[in-house]
Amino acid sequence: MLMSATSLSQGRRPPRVLVLVAGVCAVLALIPIGYLVLRTLQAGPEQILATVLRPRTLLTVGTSVGLVAVVVSACLLIGMPIAWYLARTTMPLRSMWLVLAALPLAVPSYVAAYAWLALLPGLQGFWAAALILTLVSLPYVIIPTTVALHRVDPTGEEVARSLGRRPLRAFAATTLPQVWPASAAGALLVALYVLSDFGAVALFRVDAFTRVIYATYRASFDRTSAAVLACLLVLLAIALVAAEQGVRGRRRYTRTSSGVARRAMPMQLRGPGLLAGVALLGAVTALAVVVPAVSLTLLTLGLTDGGGRSLNWAELGSATAATIWVSSIGALIALLLALPVAALAGRYRTRSTRLIEGAAFAGHALPGVVVALALVFLTVNLTPALYQTAFTLGFAYAVLFLPKVIGSSRTAIAAVPDALDDVARSLGRSAFASWVAVTGRLSWPGAAAGALLVLLTAMKELPATLMLRPTGLDTLATELWSRTEVAAYGAAAPYALALVLLAAVPAWLLARAMRTPEAVAL
Repeated sequence: MLMSATSLSQGRRPPRVLVLVAGVCAVLALIPIGYLVLRTLQAGPEQILATVLRPRTLLTVGTSVGLVAVVVSACLLIGMPIAWYLARTTMPLRSMWLVLAALPLAVPSYVAAYAWLALLPGLQGFWAAALILTLVSLPYVIIPTTVALHRVDPTGEEVARSLGRRPLRAFAATTLPQVWPASAAGALLVALYVLSDFGAVALFRVDAFTRVIYATYRASFDRTSAAVLACLLVLLAIALVAAEQGVRGRRRYTRTSSGVARRAMPMQLRGPGLLAGVALLGAVTALAVVVPAVSLTLLTLGLTDGGGRSLNWAELGSATAATIWVSSIGALIALLLALPVAALAGRYRTRSTRLIEGAAFAGHALPGVVVALALVFLTVNLTPALYQTAFTLGFAYAVLFLPKVIGSSRTAIAAVPDALDDVARSLGRSAFASWVAVTGRLSWPGAAAGALLVLLTAMKELPATLMLRPTGLDTLATELWSRTEVAAYGAAAPYALALVLLAAVPAWLLARAMRTPEAVAL
């Protein structure tokens, strides 16, 4: 057997320096939550209890949890078969399908909802939001599962089949346990994304947490009650992280025998199997990519009638450059904060590790408006020089999307056998130099994929960008929002289309990463 399951900790304690650095990174990610706790404590026990027990709050909890459950289940049921088709079969035009499978990442939820509403104005409610969120979230499961399937050595499955097991049972017994951690990490990202989404639930009038919190801030200016609701949202996020850790388990799989791992021979598709694969991939592509693209194109062609103003190419170019600039800052900060946490979580499974990892994930469930308000409060009162700067906006992106880098880096680091670091240290290198030369080098593709995901998601972030952007800096998202606020839908369409096309670049790079066995799952 070429792969063996081992305990993550293997009886070792994590280095104190690593725990300290990872803890500092997690604390930085918890800054907005500190603001929430401060606001919540100002309310007092009676107001907190009254807010939590209100019928509307209980209904909001049920709606949010239900939406997460539906979208995560749909993404796993649809995404894992798609990943199998892409990684283990002779699907015609497989390279094209790989790119198309990643493209929904380039479509912000509010743009997808806006595009669908332009075609079907009566589309509203829970199931409409669940459909759109499933379509834009599917790549979070498809990408890591596809890459994980590429990496799994087929020898274990072949041995199981030689012992008389049917193909499906052999796959479930040997390959699925090795792929499941990557799929579970993707499902966690889907759950946190749905929990923190504002655009789709707002446009479809679904009273999920983010919409209720935003409405509380704008309608009543009651920041204390909104902070209580946001704290509930954080608790849900922590519960999701704990559930994912339990599902993922304490075991990891590494290659132990000599020789070079080989890829599984792709299954030849014929007849019903081929038709089913093409139909599944075609339907997802049509709903997630083609429908929004056609809708936005039609709106763009009707620019004069829909918006009442001509397209300013200079504004469009400036907004595109600003989007790339601030998103890149956010991706870099997220990468620097994530690597220590991922190194700790990928190698050790202790109580402190779980605590630090959960703290780093918690900010991802916060609405952008809450993170932005916290940073406005802190920069105005403590560091005025950082108020409304590109760094502060990039830090907000890092807090919001840090789990995307942690998930990819953690999985990549866990896949590197500890013995390789031990060999490097036996040759005289320090622990840090050994980690950089061996584990860091082998896990770098996973970290880079996570940074690309942050770049991609930061391009689409709206509330935090509106509140924290430097004066005079407009991104594609803010330009789109400013036009839709005054119902200039035709004028907004070119910015929405440009945003989708720009975000398609990192999505395409992620799709290319899925083609190589060296790529690492999310």
